[in-house]
Amino acid sequence: MWFKNLQLYRFTSDFTLDSETLAEKLISGEFQPCGKRDLSQYGWVPPMGQGFDNMVHAANGYIMVCARKEEKVMPAGAIKELVNEKASIIEAQEDRKLYRKERETLKEEIIFDALPNAFTRSSHTFAYIDPKNGWLVVDAASPKKAEELCSYLRETIGSLPVVPPQVIASPSVIMTQWLRDENVPEDLLLGDECELRESSEDGSILRCKRQDLSAEEVSAHLDAGKQAYKLALTWDDKFSAILNEDLTLKRLKFDDTLLDEADDQGAEDAAAKFDADFAIMTLTLARFLPRFLDYFEGEKRPV
Repeated sequence: MWFKNLQLYRFTSDFTLDSETLAEKLISGEFQPCGKRDLSQYGWVPPMGQGFDNMVHAANGYIMVCARKEEKVMPAGAIKELVNEKASIIEAQEDRKLYRKERETLKEEIIFDALPNAFTRSSHTFAYIDPKNGWLVVDAASPKKAEELCSYLRETIGSLPVVPPQVIASPSVIMTQWLRDENVPEDLLLGDECELRESSEDGSILRCKRQDLSAEEVSAHLDAGKQAYKLALTWDDKFSAILNEDLTLKRLKFDDTLLDEADDQGAEDAAAKFDADFAIMTLTLARFLPRFLDYFEGEKRPV
């Protein structure tokens, strides 16, 4: 199970639950499918998938959890069309125009009636806890999805003292220096993609893809005052990703050497393969995360 995104959180106090205790607690928040009148359902499922019972997967001190979200598919266009049709009938019968609040009520009634026959779609969000080093790492493309998992985990176990990491130096300033070929860490290789922005809220934005970032046209934008808000990079030949100014990493792609290393573990079935992948991924990220904080002059810990 290789993560594709990293939404990072720091524990502000020790995480003291062992894997067995955490698994027991997660059962109280186990996923239940949508009922006839449910718009959505959220809950914990075994990280290793169907056919497995354990609500966590643990290896080398790291603990993985997985949340499943099921939602009813309610096409906005179809709902709007039904609302307009029923509103037109009512307006014709009563010879008046429906107010916005009446249309909202009509929409709610239509959705309620449609729920039992609506299709559903599911998504999974994986995360792992590193109790020793104080990290919660969520594989989510958006902060909203990561916060949804954190909120539900907090609700399930009673407490989850985590905050996004804070660093001393501005990530945007540091990434801009790297684009100027200043103080680029030895274990980083810049890629061919970036996003540059002016500092003002309504300032211009430049997005570059498949671009030589050392080219003069990029330097000209930096000289004009733009700063880097996104930057493609490769770390220590282990993975590539897009680093964002909020310290999230997206489009994470682990190098083939790591994937081959996991395959060489001799995993004979899906469970053993999952375990090998998880072990190598977490050990790799455990090496990366302290370096990651160092890039920005270290961590700013809560007072």
